[in-house]
Amino acid sequence: MKRALRYCFVSLVILVLGVGTGFAEEGEVCVRCHKAVTPLMVKDWQSSKHSENDVICSVCHGSKHKSKKTAHLAEMPTEATCAECHEEQFDQFAKGKHNFGWTAMNALPVTHLEPDELMEGGKGCGGCHNMGIKSEAQKKELREKDYTYRTNSCDECHTRHTFSKKEAQDPKACQQCHMGFDHPQWEMYESSKHGERYAMKEIGRLPKDAAAPTCQFCHLPKGTHANRVAWGFLAVRLPLPEDKQWAEDQTTILKALGVLDPEGKPTARLDIVKAADMARLTEEDWKNEREKMIKRCKKCHSENYAREELERGDRMIQRADRLMAQAINIVADLYKDGILKKPDNYSYAYPDFLHFYRTGGSHIEQVLLKMYLKHRMRTYQAGFHVNPDYAYWYGWAAMTKDLGQITEMAEDLRFKAQFQEKK
Repeated sequence: MKRALRYCFVSLVILVLGVGTGFAEEGEVCVRCHKAVTPLMVKDWQSSKHSENDVICSVCHGSKHKSKKTAHLAEMPTEATCAECHEEQFDQFAKGKHNFGWTAMNALPVTHLEPDELMEGGKGCGGCHNMGIKSEAQKKELREKDYTYRTNSCDECHTRHTFSKKEAQDPKACQQCHMGFDHPQWEMYESSKHGERYAMKEIGRLPKDAAAPTCQFCHLPKGTHANRVAWGFLAVRLPLPEDKQWAEDQTTILKALGVLDPEGKPTARLDIVKAADMARLTEEDWKNEREKMIKRCKKCHSENYAREELERGDRMIQRADRLMAQAINIVADLYKDGILKKPDNYSYAYPDFLHFYRTGGSHIEQVLLKMYLKHRMRTYQAGFHVNPDYAYWYGWAAMTKDLGQITEMAEDLRFKAQFQEKK
């Protein structure tokens, strides 16, 4: 905040006294040089609110870089840099799920088995999971690995150097990360009635004031940066559901996530889930997020309709969990009976979804992971995103096919094991 006040004061001096200062000249030097080196970067900055308000290069990058030889001295801004002027947005971001992208990625056991370039660079998982405020030690480690350009979260949505608010409010800004294998929210939204109305409104086939909800309208209303949802990304919660069968199924899924051990006791991973805010862990917290969403739905729908549709989504999770638990238990029994070798890096004789597609994994394990990470996600997420085709064909129908494959493969493995025993 001190830096912001200092530059506001300098700008005020320029405005009131009408005198030239080194501050203004410093900005001109940067622009003059970078027009030759990175001209489009300069154009982006010139079109930004920063340019309009005399937020010159040194405000974000420091003033040590003055020539080609000192380019390495240019500071790469972090969220803390942005917070000096945008304190409210920073505080909101710190409480939202985007802030925990980096924490969640680094908590996964598979992360430390994959190439660094896919995890900590701009490619692969790190391309999106860079999101999150990092400690000084983490930033130092990234600098040592030459990943300094991935130390800020704000420019994921407000891309450099325009840092446009309008860009961040467009649903296409969410597309880069929220698409693909285990989180195809963009595809679901784009081909839903919500997305179709937004597209029609954008090209003028609907009135300007027509209802056309965007991702931000539902998940980042009124420009807040604190995005959270009732079920979280994993669609598990505490306390467990009152329905006995559903509670058993959710317990089985929590075991496969390594949050509970095979006896149902909490593991160290529960602390990670808490730290990364990956699930609602009290009834009050869950209801609070649900009521927030109801309030947004009521902008276009009746309250009764909104509640019924969201409760229908809850029941879809329940049905998906029944299939998922059956499949998990089939593979867990193969481990227990010694028919399927438990991987050396698994803590328990139970499937571990957080290892993803481990090298050397069997086909039945890979189908189980795909059923959880790809098809279960589509079943319930598409329901909440109002995309019936995705919910059925890419979700539920695919889960039933997976369960059939897993059942058949398990029978084959048991038959082969019996045959080998007789030999």
